[in-house]
Parts: sequence; C-alpha cells; structure tokens
Amino acid sequence: MNNRNVQAAWNYHNRTKHSYWSVRSDPHFLDWANRPLPFKIYPKIEPFPLPRDVPQTGVAALSAVSEPARSSRADRVPDLQDLARILFFSAGITKERTHPGGRVYFRAAACTGALYEIELYLVTGDLPGLEGGVYHFNPGDLSLRLLRKGDFRGNLGQATSMEPAVVHAPVTIICTGTYWRNAWKYQARTYRHFGWDTGTLLANMLAVSGASGQAAEIVLGFVDAAVNRLLDLDTRREVSLCLVPIGHTLNSALPAPKEAPALGLETIPLSQHETEYRAMLQMHDASSLESEQEVTEWRRNQPVLLSSALAGEAIRLQPLPEEEQPKDTIEQVILRRGSTRRFDKTASITLTQLSTVLDCVTRGLPADFLAPHGAQLNELYLIVHSVEGLKPGAYFFHRHRRALELLDEGEFRATAYHLGLEQELPADACVDVFFLADLTRILGRYGNRGYRAVQLEAGAIGGKLYLAAYAQHLGGTGLTFFDDDVIEFFSPHAKGKSAIFLVAIGKPLKRKQQ
Repeated sequence: MNNRNVQAAWNYHNRTKHSYWSVRSDPHFLDWANRPLPFKIYPKIEPFPLPRDVPQTGVAALSAVSEPARSSRADRVPDLQDLARILFFSAGITKERTHPGGRVYFRAAACTGALYEIELYLVTGDLPGLEGGVYHFNPGDLSLRLLRKGDFRGNLGQATSMEPAVVHAPVTIICTGTYWRNAWKYQARTYRHFGWDTGTLLANMLAVSGASGQAAEIVLGFVDAAVNRLLDLDTRREVSLCLVPIGHTLNSALPAPKEAPALGLETIPLSQHETEYRAMLQMHDASSLESEQEVTEWRRNQPVLLSSALAGEAIRLQPLPEEEQPKDTIEQVILRRGSTRRFDKTASITLTQLSTVLDCVTRGLPADFLAPHGAQLNELYLIVHSVEGLKPGAYFFHRHRRALELLDEGEFRATAYHLGLEQELPADACVDVFFLADLTRILGRYGNRGYRAVQLEAGAIGGKLYLAAYAQHLGGTGLTFFDDDVIEFFSPHAKGKSAIFLVAIGKPLKRKQQ
C-alpha cells in the first residue's frame, strides 16, 4: 500500500524545504499574463442562487472559535439559509480591490497568495429548499451548480467505511485542491499550501457551523478515488482533500451507493497553459487510501502523543474570563479579518490577549484523525517580541498545562526576520507562533496520510489564531519560513521535529491619512 511507504512524504518534505540559498537560486517568476482564473466555472450549467440576506447567528467569535461543533443527539438539518451562511463565511467574497494587473476578490478565509485554490462541493439528500444532489459552490455569484441529481450520500458512507459523522449527516461539504491555481506562484510547495489553505477555510466553517447550531467534523479517512469519481474531477488538476459532514439526523439508513459515471462537464480553462509539478501529484497519490478496509485500519491509528517535560521557567496563561471577552460576532470578525500587511513594531499586546488567543484555539479540533480527548499533532513554539507580562524570548507552549515555558530569553527580532524568509512582518509583530511537529511519529502512525493531516491541522489552528486575534482587534498573517533554520533556532528542545507553519500576531500599522 502506497500510504505505508512513508519515504514518499519525507522525499516531498525535504525537496520542498526553503533555505537561504534555495530561494535565491530559484529562477521561477510570475507570469501575470498567465495568471489562473480565481473560480471554477461550468459555463453550461444553470446556477442555483443561494440567499444573500441571511440572518447572522449573533454568537460571539471567541465562543464560536473555542468550542468545537459537537454531534447532536437530536435532528439538526441545515436549511438553505444555514448552507448559504456556512458557505459564504467559509469561502465567499468579502472584499474586492482593483490593481494595475486586474481585480482581486478576497475571500472570507485567508489563502496563500490570495489564489484561493480550494473548491467546495456539496453531497446532500433532500433539504428544505434544496433537492438532493452533488453540487459545486461558486463564490463568484454565490450559487450552486448541480452536477449529479439524486441522493449520493450512500457513496460517501461507503467511501468513508461508514464513518458515523458522514452516515448521520444530511449534507457533506467536500474540499478539493486545484494544483495549478496555487502552483502558478508556489510551484511544488503547493501541496503544503493545500493543507494550510484548507485549514484556514475549515476554521471558519467549523466556527460558523457551530454558531448556526450544526455539528461539523473534519473527515480525512476516505477512499480517494471514489470521492474524486463522484465529483467528476480531473485528478491531474484537482483532487479531494477532506470531507466535512454538516448537521445530524437520527436516521442512519443511507441510500445504496449509486453508479457515478464520468460526466465530462465543460469548465473554463484556468490559464492559457499550465505547468505540472510531478512532486505534488506523487505526494497526493502516495497519501491516498485505496479501499474501505484501508480506511478502517487507518482510522484505528489514533495518535499517541507524549507531553513534553517542563524544564524551564513557566508562565501560566491568563485568558480573559468569558464574561469579559469581546462580544463581536463570528460574522463581524470574519468580515473584518484580512491578512495584516504591516505591523506596528512600536506597539505591544498584553499577556491576557495572547493567553486568550492560545486558550481559545487549542481546546481541540473535531476530526477523525484526532482522539476525542483533543490530542494535537502540531506543537506551538513562540518568539515573543513585545508582550506585556512576558520577557522577550523563545517559548514552548505546554498545551495540557496551559503554560508557556521560557526556552531562551533575548531580543530576537532580527532572528524572526531571517526565519520568516527575510520578511519584515515576523520582525515587526508582537509574537510569532511557529507550528512544529514530530513527523517521524506522525508518519509512523498514519502513513503518508499523516502529512496531509499535520499540514491541515496547522492551517486550521492557524485560521483559529486569525479569528481569535481579530476578535480582539489585533492583526495576524500566515507566513512561510526557512525550514531547517527554524528547527535549529528552537533546538535542542525542537531537535528531531519539522517546521510546518508560521503565524505572526500584532497590532496592524494604521495607514497615515493623506
């Protein structure tokens, strides 16, 4: 089985590392005339418009982010307004900006390079206001397009080896990744970005689903070929990444799986020409599950993650009590959110603000690859620059102890500048949060599929960091990094781990009025 040959993940990971010399020797340039379309367009399928004036939930953002959407013992069937809310605040267009090269449509969730390579599909039974079918969501006109008519939830039940969340879901959202739309800029490293960008979108989706009273869970255990076939994907260009069952019905009698013949539906080409980066396709193929039995066995491999011993000075988190937390709703915060382009390096945040962020985003993630008690694949390391109540320095976050351990005291803005690919943002931020993981242990438990899982989890926690920061009127942005230099800086504590993701948090620099 390809998934158990973990050398494939190691080859991809090592091949796509950034270093001081790799970024300088790369001849790649951005061909703006060949920039991909930001939307997947089916020109011959009539759109089914989603309602636009949907009532907001009124649920405070920090509450929605911190409390994972739990399964219900009662029927919770989303209606068309629920679906419109979840889809819009996960992947809808919230801002538009015009520049000399054209127009950029900014979405509800952050995405590397604002390229938005993640597509959303729905597989649903009959819902209030919507017939059962397989649909594609187009954020450009906030509509659904029917690809297959009928209830195909039985196909997903079979593909997931009867995962209970899928079996009891009235509707399941499927996230796919479109290689070229991101590889146009990021080349083979795009497969890492699939995890980050799906994750940030899922952070929004889980929060808004929960605020809407609908259970939601991330499902990575499925037979890839079956789901790709159901969505009629050209797998050299687009692949299924994860499933998100939404809602709950007590009726577990799924319809029998149906035949899903090739549709050959016309779509508008993304660019005049595309470049195929074989390393991404090989990584995806190596992490694919090929049978229901393999899915069942894969899902049994729950993580065994050990807590790190506390050796140095520890500072316990001091989060705001719930009654004192900002009451901005999850919808308000998503509409306000945007990746910060400049931080005010003279500003500082408080230990309470940082504590609230860390406490809020690390309470657990509902996912089939994580144990119910809330195990986590990624560990958080911090470089603190200006946090009132914390000495500047390098820290490790002990999640179960809810405490920060000081690893090395010192001013590290110049180091952060270097580690963050020599960008000003991590140097000017108040704190940089690095996601590190023990890939040896993760791949040993999950096979190559674990590489998908660890990248996606980092993106989801990173997306929650965005929301928790913006809920407190702070700013945040995701960044890339020099892989091995990050590990060297945090060693010996981080020895043997791998760098996965980076999010910088601080106070946005206000633009001067002209």
